[in-house]
Amino acid sequence: MERADAARNRARILEAAGQLFAAKGAPNVTMDDIARAAGVGRGTLYRRYPDRAAIATAMLDEHEKALQEKLIGGQAPLGPGAPPAERLAAFYAAMVELLEAHAHLVLGTETGRSRFATGAYGFWRLHVRSLLASAGAPDPDTLVEVVLAPLAPEVYTYQRTERDLSPGRIAAALGELAHRLLGAQPPAREGA
Repeated sequence: MERADAARNRARILEAAGQLFAAKGAPNVTMDDIARAAGVGRGTLYRRYPDRAAIATAMLDEHEKALQEKLIGGQAPLGPGAPPAERLAAFYAAMVELLEAHAHLVLGTETGRSRFATGAYGFWRLHVRSLLASAGAPDPDTLVEVVLAPLAPEVYTYQRTERDLSPGRIAAALGELAHRLLGAQPPAREGA
């Protein structure tokens, strides 16, 4: 069981890191910045979190777990019971929502090669691979990273900030990609 003072320090660290990540972007925040903002010593910070990515991972964990539960047992099309193309489109839409709300955290955990080492990425990979396989896609083991690539946090933030694309527009394009990739007719777009 966690000691009361340790629990308070953990909460202060996560709150301070969340504010700093949102204000400056996770890659621009140092561990010293977090320790100062949380009012804890560096030793206290490093005993619990070895690096900035570990802090961002702890903050993201609850959000990613909620999405994982919906993928496993939620309502279709995100959950079981819908065709693979619809499930992939729903997964893309859910990930766009997650990225929109928490891109500053995802950038702290899933950039470059570190993206592939997170437990969440492993779960997303298994989910998407199973959708590809059940749709009969050729070589799902090779295709899965290609299908997940548009969800890289750097890609998403570039689309939002540099290209000024809305989350709805990004999700719609990814949904169309899912349907075209898995051989299903994409649903008609509103206003088309």
